Amino acid sequence: MSVIEIVKKQERQQGLLKGRKEGEHNKALDIAREMKKDGLPIEQIVKFTKLSAKEIEKLK
Repeated sequence: MSVIEIVKKQERQQGLLKGRKEGEHNKALDIAREMKKDGLPIEQIVKFTKLSAKEIEKLK
């Protein structure tokens, strides 16, 4: 395997990992929105979603 192929493979793996993390974060935001809409306290939403209180407060 050439150096270029190795670098391309690493970049692809990094891209997949980044996409997965973004997807997980977006899912946590969706869950937090629903929890906030249902009136749960921010502290509890933070505990279950692992989002910051600041992120949760910004949600509509």
